[in-house]
Amino acid sequence: METLDQMLVSSWYNVHSSVPPSFVQLPENRPGRVVSSLHKAIPVIDFGGHDLGDTTKQVLEASEEYGFFQVINHGVSKDLMDETMNIFKEFHAMPPKEKVNECSKDPNGSCKLYTSSENYKKDAIHYWKDSLTHPCPPSGEYMEYWPQKPSKYRDVVGKYTRELKKLALKILELLCEGLGLNLGYFCGGLSENPSVLVHHYPPCPDPSLTLGLAKHRDPTIITILLQDKEVQGLQVLKDGEWIGVEPIPNAFVVNIGLLLQIITNGRLVGAEHRAVTNSSSARTSVAYFVYPSFESIIEPAQALINESTPAIYKSMTFGEFRRNFFQKGPKIEEELQ
Repeated sequence: METLDQMLVSSWYNVHSSVPPSFVQLPENRPGRVVSSLHKAIPVIDFGGHDLGDTTKQVLEASEEYGFFQVINHGVSKDLMDETMNIFKEFHAMPPKEKVNECSKDPNGSCKLYTSSENYKKDAIHYWKDSLTHPCPPSGEYMEYWPQKPSKYRDVVGKYTRELKKLALKILELLCEGLGLNLGYFCGGLSENPSVLVHHYPPCPDPSLTLGLAKHRDPTIITILLQDKEVQGLQVLKDGEWIGVEPIPNAFVVNIGLLLQIITNGRLVGAEHRAVTNSSSARTSVAYFVYPSFESIIEPAQALINESTPAIYKSMTFGEFRRNFFQKGPKIEEELQ
């Protein structure tokens, strides 16, 4: 039986001249045609402007129309962004056994390395990626389970995730302002359990047959993504067409998660997106997921419902939502209403 270090795509991708059958997607799921980002692009919002009202309006409009936007001049230093991307690239370049060893310290399995998806053994078709994930609450809890190699991992990732927490609350505050919610609505339990998820996509012999990540909505409040500067791979579904999300140097991609769709009673929509592969370059992406505590109640905000706009989603704890999400996948949306 194969061990995880042997299963990692990065362990064997370069010995195959064709895509192994278990990684070939069904014809209807293959990448196909993509709208050039020159013709249609997700909005880019400058957080360095002086007109807060205008920034709030842009964030709300982008969230309603696309569920996705990019932010520039966001306050996180270029050096820290570069260091973070480099440390994750270094991690994925380590010998396979070392990577597995660095991610097997947590008895609860919340810090882990996996390949394809968390349901590898159940997946009929696999995805062309390796992934590293772990919680990163600002309290520093769980840090003892984070990788210790590369040597600066904990220091760099600790600084980065603390900065991302501040940026996430800033974005959520702007959304609260635009929606008419209390500005501190997301400051407590609804944002206290963030985690980081790093995908590494090695070069693929035939990208037209594979996907790095299937079409999905994130089970988050919001997601903040640091893209590889050199390699495009993220695509967003808008009006039935796939749009490539152009990497902008020192920008973050922000997307609305399914939990925020519920809290805003459908006013904001968690946009569907996916990742494609390419044949020449490895790509790494770093997602910061804003998650609630497991006990937090996820339901439409009282301020956004009334007689004319009743709640369209059921109330449940985040723990219940998460269990349902991993059991039912895309079908969870039928369960929520």
